[in-house]
Amino acid sequence: MRRVLSVQFAPCALFVAGVLALVRAGSFSGRSDWNAVWPQRPGTAVGVIATITVCASLLGLLLQPFQVRAVRVLEGYWDRWSLTARVAGMLARAQRRRWQALRRRAHAPAGKDTDMRVRADALRRLAAHPPVEVLLPTSLGNALRAGELSAGERYGLTTLTSWPRIYLQVSDRLAEVLRSTRDALDTAVNLCWAFTALTGTGVAALYDEPAAWWLCAAGLMLAAMAYKGAVTVAQAYSGLMHVVYDLHRFDLLDALHHPLPPDEASEAAVFTDVSDRFAGRGRPSRPYDHGPTGGRDDPTER
Repeated sequence: MRRVLSVQFAPCALFVAGVLALVRAGSFSGRSDWNAVWPQRPGTAVGVIATITVCASLLGLLLQPFQVRAVRVLEGYWDRWSLTARVAGMLARAQRRRWQALRRRAHAPAGKDTDMRVRADALRRLAAHPPVEVLLPTSLGNALRAGELSAGERYGLTTLTSWPRIYLQVSDRLAEVLRSTRDALDTAVNLCWAFTALTGTGVAALYDEPAAWWLCAAGLMLAAMAYKGAVTVAQAYSGLMHVVYDLHRFDLLDALHHPLPPDEASEAAVFTDVSDRFAGRGRPSRPYDHGPTGGRDDPTER
């Protein structure tokens, strides 16, 4: 219920309330009368609240299947159309220039305390980016890609193919932290879209009222704040992905009924074979270890 309210309902309710306020003020048909926005009678107020609730609920249900797509668009996966692909290329080049500037700052000689703090901050920010050759056009995309391309690879696992499987092996406490962080990310993304859409609607309604243009500017600022929040949460989520592989990579082998590796060299070989199997490449011949009960729970231990 908490996810439904924060991720789906709240952003949609903000958008619906904003559009309804513009309609009640008459912004689409002439000069806005802001005194008419707030209902004067209790019955009218109840009707307005009911309208916002019903419309926001329906809009949230309609948009729920597109949640992954909403995040991916803000990540910068824009190569499907030629125009957006060109924009993505320009923004990716800008991201590479930023990465190179951070790298120069991180490896610059540090003589004073201020220089050391600047270099430490650059190193921290650089660690939150993927390698330069796979940078995406947006900061959100790079924050998530940093986890997607390194969390499991440190142990020989391909993160993108192994994540859905290892996620089911995490402890209850870690699963709750992951869900909470992912909900925060989706909420920030949906708020960014809601404020952006509301800004576009405001431009269409208030284009002939310069005195009210500050409302559109405020909507853009709120959208930018929501996007910045999404980037911050995405960096935290990428860090949690690393924690999952640190703590639960051997639980994945137990679930697959493979024997545990005795050392780090064997671990990399085992996980490389497992990743190849997940990706459908080859047929790894790893032995199975079903335990003393043949992979079934011992009834006497229940």
